[in-house]
Amino acid sequence: YVSRDFLPRGSGIVTRRPLVLQLITAKTEYAEFLHCKGRKFTDFDEVRQEIEVETDRITGVNKGISSIPINLRIYSPHVLSLTLIDLPGITKVPVGDQPPDIEQQIRDMIMQFISRENCLILAVTPANTDLANSDALKLAKEVDPQGLRTIGVITKLDLMDEGTDAREILENKLLPLRRGYIGVVNRSQKDIDGKKDIKAAILAERKFFLSHPAYRHMADRMGTPYLQKVLNQQLTNHIRDTLPAFRSKLQSQLLSIEHEVEVYKNFRPEDPTRKTKALLQMVQQFSVDFEKRIEGSGDQVDTLELSGGAKINRIFHERFPFELVKMEFNEKELRREISYAIKNIHGIRQVLPHSPVQTGLFTPDMAFEAIVKKQIVKLKGPCLKSVDLVIQELINTVKKCTKKLATYPRLCEETERIVAGYIREREEKTKDQVLLLIDIQVSYINTNHEDFIGFANAQQRSSQVNKSAVGNQVIRKGWLTINNIGIMKGGSKEYWFVLTAESLSWYKDDEEKEKKYMLPLDNLKVRDVEKSFMSSKHIFALFNTEQRNVYKDYRFLELACDSQEEVDSWKASLLRAGVYPDKSATENDENIQADNFSMDPQLERQVETIRNLVDSYMSIINKCIRDLIPKTIMHLMINNVKEFINAELLAHLYSSEDQNTLMEESAEQAQRRDETLRMYQALKEALAIIGDISTSTVSTPAPPPVDDSWLQQARRSPPPSPSTQRRPTLNNPPTRPLSGRGPAPAIPSPGPQSGAPPVPFRPGPLPPFPSGGEALGGPPQVPSRPTRAPPSVPR
Repeated sequence: YVSRDFLPRGSGIVTRRPLVLQLITAKTEYAEFLHCKGRKFTDFDEVRQEIEVETDRITGVNKGISSIPINLRIYSPHVLSLTLIDLPGITKVPVGDQPPDIEQQIRDMIMQFISRENCLILAVTPANTDLANSDALKLAKEVDPQGLRTIGVITKLDLMDEGTDAREILENKLLPLRRGYIGVVNRSQKDIDGKKDIKAAILAERKFFLSHPAYRHMADRMGTPYLQKVLNQQLTNHIRDTLPAFRSKLQSQLLSIEHEVEVYKNFRPEDPTRKTKALLQMVQQFSVDFEKRIEGSGDQVDTLELSGGAKINRIFHERFPFELVKMEFNEKELRREISYAIKNIHGIRQVLPHSPVQTGLFTPDMAFEAIVKKQIVKLKGPCLKSVDLVIQELINTVKKCTKKLATYPRLCEETERIVAGYIREREEKTKDQVLLLIDIQVSYINTNHEDFIGFANAQQRSSQVNKSAVGNQVIRKGWLTINNIGIMKGGSKEYWFVLTAESLSWYKDDEEKEKKYMLPLDNLKVRDVEKSFMSSKHIFALFNTEQRNVYKDYRFLELACDSQEEVDSWKASLLRAGVYPDKSATENDENIQADNFSMDPQLERQVETIRNLVDSYMSIINKCIRDLIPKTIMHLMINNVKEFINAELLAHLYSSEDQNTLMEESAEQAQRRDETLRMYQALKEALAIIGDISTSTVSTPAPPPVDDSWLQQARRSPPPSPSTQRRPTLNNPPTRPLSGRGPAPAIPSPGPQSGAPPVPFRPGPLPPFPSGGEALGGPPQVPSRPTRAPPSVPR
């Protein structure tokens, strides 16, 4: 016990904020408040005043309450290490500035603390009130139904009516608790006003229990010092029980911050070369992270989306080929351009009055070259777009890698600026080289290429575009939602889709046992569908170019994905299977062109021949471009940026700003480093202390359960108040000895003393007696009280 008077006292509700009181064993005696860091209170009158002032600061001076706790630590050689929480008593009627729901607010505040499993509950009840109606016991029962954490404390034993006592309660016979009750006698208001010393009050309490005929036989199990020992023993038990789990928790916390501590462990603020070393390490780490993200061997793998090298690979092999095909296949427009080219090359000869055929006798080579060159030039758009996509991903990768440099904000900003600037420089050179590759293809049309079909084969070739000879191999599998087919109009359902070179099938699930439908890919095309207002899905549709139903009564099949990237990926896969994007002209354009354009049979044959030649040559060009563009971007952009980061970034950083400016830590990072290092050291020390604790610490088992159903029935049929039970008069000889020694053997073994070290027994067969018991004089009497339980004891 503190043996100091520092808690506010008065009438009405005095404790209006929770007081968290930590008692810590120390050589000197002083107090500290959490809200007054660094200030030590040696005068405990000032401690009381500070509690009152801090309470009024939050709650006001007119009886207001708050759940914000006041944290007080008391260091003293006279205390055992305990943490106590003083909570407000339940108020039924609001006064002053208290809200109308004051009772519920205080109840919620109390429940917030006593609900914790590592908290012992001291259910304090005055002896001169009805115990069965105790709010403290009722709340304790709600959160501790087994009674393992609840200790009953009976106060004001000295204020009970004359002729009454609380012996039945303190012996745990009436209204029993699993851990029993402990009686205490505190100072009265007169004692407080008279400045009665705490030590004197403890002695007076001891004298009261030794001299009272109803309590003298259990005086050693009553009083504030005994309550302190019981609480300390319960703390010892709790530490012993929770030590293994606590050790595991500390070890897991230590492991969780070890990686972060590795970054800080070599931190030496006084080392003049510290900043230079840190700069070198940061640049080296940035270089390694960038290369790992590009090469795909990073230690931090993104599981939410494609990024870095994986996304660039997707751009090269899915997005770029799809953009090429989307641009290339526009059949009607291409044939129209070929016919105009043939007519324009023949010039006036096509209208000579006696010419047997108006379009000339032979298919002109110039028309073929003009059309091919125009188609090749169109490739510039998709090629430049692929460069832009790769640059954007490189910049995103740089931003992700610089997150590890956040310790030094200026270094992070400069690194990102320098690398991004270099990427923009390489952008110009890469785009120039890409355009040069296209111009090289335009400059010379190599009709002697081994894969070119030639004029003779072109005349015999069918005008239809044949699919690649890929067989019926599986191209892609995955989940898709059929958006326009369901039980109700507008319904949707998810299926497992399998795309092959010849068909698109869907199944109930990915086990592929129950096939729902197989859709042939002949005459199918794909087109985009606008995203609906209510849907978060991205949609594309398959339809038949011959205006036939795609599936049952549906002219088109709407398929939905979660992201646009997934839609583009499926389009690229459909492209491999020969399902091309829809690029048909609008109906009005077709009508206009139909009105202004017609071909004779000879011109149709020439258009067909050149169309086949263009198709053959463009397939060669596309194959070459698909191979060269990724290689060009890789060489001039990606590899060049990696070499720049490895070889030149450090030099650019040195030349950009002063080293001290670059390596200035942010205040948040410095604070985080200090806290992490302190936490790491504290965890290591805690584990070392736990390792030194002997597992043979003396502990006491939990007492067996008792019948505490009275707590549940108290509100319905409360038993008689113990304060109204009259003790027999002193003139009745048979019962006089019972108040002293008689009931001692009947005290249950798991009574309130079960939570504390056993009281030393006096040798002999008789039960133990307190040291003050000799005052009764005479030999012990044989108990003559009937063995039956009082009527109020629950059965």
